[in-house]
Amino acid sequence: MKKEGREIILSILEHRVLDRGLLRALIRDAYLSVEEFNLLLKK
Repeated sequence: MKKEGREIILSILEHRVLDRGLLRALIRDAYLSVEEFNLLLKK
């Protein structure tokens, strides 16, 4: 559940390539959809 105004801390490993499952888990932990994540990458 996402709480407005609450800071989220994610730990991201320093690898050039992330496994698809790990990336999806990080996106989910950030309360984003894959589509939202892709839009942010394009900015």
